Amino acid sequence: MKRIFITTLAALSVLALFSSCSKKAQNCIKNKDKPIIFQGLLPLDSQTGKIDMEVMKWNEKTYHVGCDALRGGFVQARMVTDFIEKSDPKKIDRNGDGIIGYMLCIGDIGHKDSRGRTEAVRTALGTWNGSCEAKNVKDGSIKIGENSYIVRELDGKIMTGTDGSTWNAAASTEAMANWVARYGDEIDLVIANNDQMAMGCLQISNYPAGLPIFGYDAVADAIEAVEKGSLTGTVFQNPDGQVELIWQLLRNMFDNLSANEIITSGITKPDMHGNQIAVQSVYIPEQKSFLIDSVAVTKDNYEKFKNFSQDKGVSQIDAEEKKVFYSTFSASDTFQTVLVKQARYYEDLFKFKGTYASGDGFSETSILDKLTNPGKYDAYVIGLLRETSARDYLDKLKY
Repeated sequence: MKRIFITTLAALSVLALFSSCSKKAQNCIKNKDKPIIFQGLLPLDSQTGKIDMEVMKWNEKTYHVGCDALRGGFVQARMVTDFIEKSDPKKIDRNGDGIIGYMLCIGDIGHKDSRGRTEAVRTALGTWNGSCEAKNVKDGSIKIGENSYIVRELDGKIMTGTDGSTWNAAASTEAMANWVARYGDEIDLVIANNDQMAMGCLQISNYPAGLPIFGYDAVADAIEAVEKGSLTGTVFQNPDGQVELIWQLLRNMFDNLSANEIITSGITKPDMHGNQIAVQSVYIPEQKSFLIDSVAVTKDNYEKFKNFSQDKGVSQIDAEEKKVFYSTFSASDTFQTVLVKQARYYEDLFKFKGTYASGDGFSETSILDKLTNPGKYDAYVIGLLRETSARDYLDKLKY
């Protein structure tokens, strides 16, 4: 009887342990088995430059959510070429020299989004010379009405701030001031890899009135600038949709759905809570990646993007709250701050509690150092600064 009694107590202890685990899953599930979603950059292998499928197959709960950098770049490029082709030749060619001269603000050629946008714009304008490096270009051509014009990248510059941060607004302000002083009316338009740099260009006091300038991200101040006419166009990356898709995927995994249900429930059909997010995305199974389309924003459609409104397909659910580590690569990058803002907005609806960490915009270590005590989180959302850095995060989560 004594042995039976002890065995019974042991069994009850085990049951109690599993009961405790169900309430505090992070104490029982190893970090390497928890959900991890890479937002923005898709992890690449540092040796081959191809998608790092060892990372994407880290566990069955590893996914990527973002926008197609090259495809989004061509959205911006098409917006630029459409604008040029529809312009009055006498207005777009400001000095009448038969050359459409443009300046290019480059974010960071070590970043896939910057490379994709740079390549797309140069390809569309015929100035692509096989490289995203500044100044490595050739002349292109474009037709305006019945006449052909040379297209020339007068200068391109990687906008790095004095603190080392890339995509830097202050650096673009300084560069634009120098460009205007040097090139004057040879400059016919300005193209920037993001809104932050485009808006930086607009800060100079001698910015030529009416000079077309194009950004990328469609952040609030950029849309306001489009409305006022100071910014010619930008590109919407749907940060709200990216965040919703991430939260939905995590919720599906915590609801213990099958692999097929994880990528469809609440996305292409209502989930078990009755929610279905509005954002449209394409799932690429061979790389475990969700891609959201980018949209050009101009004076013709900016009103659609002016005000944020909650997705009506998402309402408060009743579920156990889960803790999520959520990182972005820069605290000073406007688009990254919008991502955090939207994540905070929706987290409670999906029953998450986020811990938000932002890097300094030039060092992956500045983010990695904030991933302390990873065992206290139930899931991880990682915004890489470099697409080849994913394994550094997995090293922290391998136990």
